[in-house]
Amino acid sequence: MNKKYEIIEKIGAGCFGVIYMGRNIRTGENVAIKIEPIKSEILLLKNESNIYQYLRDCKGIPKVKWFGKDENNYYMVIELLGRSLEQMKVLRGTFTLYSTILIGRHILGILQSIHEMGVVHRDIKPDNFLFGLNDKSKQLYMIDFGFCRKYSTSHDPATTNSLIGSPNYASINAHNCIELSRRDDLESLGYMMMYLYLGILPWADSTDQQIIKIQKLQILEDSRVPLVLIGYLRYVRALKFRELPDYKFLFDFIKIKD
Repeated sequence: MNKKYEIIEKIGAGCFGVIYMGRNIRTGENVAIKIEPIKSEILLLKNESNIYQYLRDCKGIPKVKWFGKDENNYYMVIELLGRSLEQMKVLRGTFTLYSTILIGRHILGILQSIHEMGVVHRDIKPDNFLFGLNDKSKQLYMIDFGFCRKYSTSHDPATTNSLIGSPNYASINAHNCIELSRRDDLESLGYMMMYLYLGILPWADSTDQQIIKIQKLQILEDSRVPLVLIGYLRYVRALKFRELPDYKFLFDFIKIKD
């Protein structure tokens, strides 16, 4: 790869691509390398690399170090990160409400930052948020922009062919195959926070999207869910397709109580 990077070991799989830990041969710096076969039916890596570059000044976006290809694959090299929220959740079991809110506010800041750049992620889930390494170990980073796209405030929502994103965290609009906007990223964050706090979502074992949607609608009546998360979800679900979310209100609403 450009005679500069070498692959060490596989560390995961993202949206239509495999991720490896690699190393800069010249400097010894460890990096993450995402690889996509050129023969893939859906080529997303070049677009994802462009999105990373476009969002490079946003909070919580890892830096792209190189993008290129050979006769077989496309390659994107980005800074190496640590464990994902999903991996931390597996290790810890559940998070306290304090930790859940702290994480939620952190991610809310990242979402506000990318939304202000005119894009929505559309696949918010614990696997797509990773902690940094070393002196950045308390910083969360958002990854996997394969489903990311610009949102529009100039038209009414269109319909989609199928659900976009991960069923466990997808918004009600996603289940209804309605075009996604800023509100839907925020709703997915709400389900993420519930997952971290409860340990498991009520619909986790279901593969029926209709059942999942019904259970999501019923979660507002679940006594196990803290009122702060219920209130957050009520607000983001009430947002209109083109409406600008009041991020300041949300930060104040889910603030950490002493």
